[in-house]
Amino acid sequence: MNVSFRWLPNAICIVRILLVGPIVLALLRREFGLALFLIGVAGMSDGLDGYLAKRFDWRTRLGGLLDPAADKLLLVSVFITLTVTGYVPVGVMGIAVGRDILIIGGAVAYQFLIGALEGEPTSVSKLNTACQLGFVVFTITNAALAWVAAAAHFLDGARSGRRLHEPGERPRLRAGLEPARVAAAARRSVRL
Repeated sequence: MNVSFRWLPNAICIVRILLVGPIVLALLRREFGLALFLIGVAGMSDGLDGYLAKRFDWRTRLGGLLDPAADKLLLVSVFITLTVTGYVPVGVMGIAVGRDILIIGGAVAYQFLIGALEGEPTSVSKLNTACQLGFVVFTITNAALAWVAAAAHFLDGARSGRRLHEPGERPRLRAGLEPARVAAAARRSVRL
């Protein structure tokens, strides 16, 4: 009995597409750790389906369409969600999403107007996708660890505050707190 697993890379790719919904939901709920985990699973599945397709020659026309579509869907969805939640500026999202819309529109137009599209992604396109993914991961990691930065800032302020009141030590002023500005701010607050 000869069993073929030629369908396996496509199934893995479909699972990656199905992960987009939970990733977006995790981001909207600000569950950044979960979102990073799911993006990691999606990334590993991308590598696995590509490896299986190439190693065992299980490449299919459907897989050739599903794989880049899954990548684009994931990145576009995450960029839009991070913009809606305020973590990515609209202009950055517009560039990333606009590029993908342009590529997809061009591929669809080519398919209908000229013929079947048999394109492989270029090295520049792969590098761009890697950079976008890196940006997304760093942005989500920054959001996930924002409490660490806030705690460090608080502790630094508490540490500096104690030093201001130690006897015999000259007070240290933070940037932007020149004596003239502090005095002017104090006068304004007294007038209120």
